[in-house]
Amino acid sequence: MRAVKLPKLVLLALVGAALLGVAPRANATIVERIVAVIGERPILWTDLLHRAVSARIQIRMQTHDPNVVSVQEQEMYKELLDNMINERLEEQQADKAHITVTPEEIDRGIANIAAQAQQQQGRPVTVQDVLAEVRRTGLTEQDFRDQIRREILEGKLIELRVRPRVHVTEQDARAAYQHWLEELKQQQPVDVRILAMRVPPDANGAAFNARMALAQQIVKWARSGTDFCKLVDQYSDDQSTKATCGSHGAQATSALLPPIQDAVRSMKPGEISDPIPIQLPQGDQAIAILMPLGQARVPPFEDVKSQMMQRAMIEGLDRERKQWLQELRRNVYINVRL
Repeated sequence: MRAVKLPKLVLLALVGAALLGVAPRANATIVERIVAVIGERPILWTDLLHRAVSARIQIRMQTHDPNVVSVQEQEMYKELLDNMINERLEEQQADKAHITVTPEEIDRGIANIAAQAQQQQGRPVTVQDVLAEVRRTGLTEQDFRDQIRREILEGKLIELRVRPRVHVTEQDARAAYQHWLEELKQQQPVDVRILAMRVPPDANGAAFNARMALAQQIVKWARSGTDFCKLVDQYSDDQSTKATCGSHGAQATSALLPPIQDAVRSMKPGEISDPIPIQLPQGDQAIAILMPLGQARVPPFEDVKSQMMQRAMIEGLDRERKQWLQELRRNVYINVRL
């Protein structure tokens, strides 16, 4: 089974679930307790632990120092519990507004995830592929469906209660544009064309060598004067950049994968790199051929006005949602016991 690259909205719910979901030792005992009360509804310690699976593994991947792990976990539990309190408040508001999420909507949400993964990976991805990836990571299908349900419910509430409070003007969009420019300057933006060739996860040594041989031939063609854009269109497996000659536009150097960062820093604009084997975060492999374009050209406001309007809307929704939740908290009994 080929690994499925799941979109950002579910990655945190999946990462490391298999490692933290192993059965406890016979002498391990979880003492149940209440960690928060919202109105008359409690949040239990086991509820918090269950939701903290991915965050716990991420902390352990970053450090093995037990003291650091303890401090970071305590901070993580506080933040996660705060999020769970917000979810309970949103559930209460959904009940009052008679907002529900049907199984069919969850099914459509999972189908959308499969479609997004298919677009990103340039190969067929089915719902069953997504569910197989969920099971492979150790998360149950019900946990996954619960996560999708919470996100759909929040989206409906934001549309009903928060969006009417946000009115984005061109001035807001220009402010978002200025913030974006400042971020780009700090991140040393670059523009690089990437011809990405996917290597099947189950490829053996001979199959990998065949893909590498093709990549080396492509490099020869590019260095001999063949239009790089035509080579991208013919050989790249990244469907999202075929129309842009392999470019994602201006992006921070730090946002690139480490092997690509290293190559870009050592190359001149217009040079063609040797084939670079890449280990992707999802465990897949790829081979990349690069053509750096140098310092990224920052587009004028008018060229990105629609994106900046959307950015301003997202910032406004986030700001107003926080304000709305604070208003809800003032009208509900909340007792945190963590």
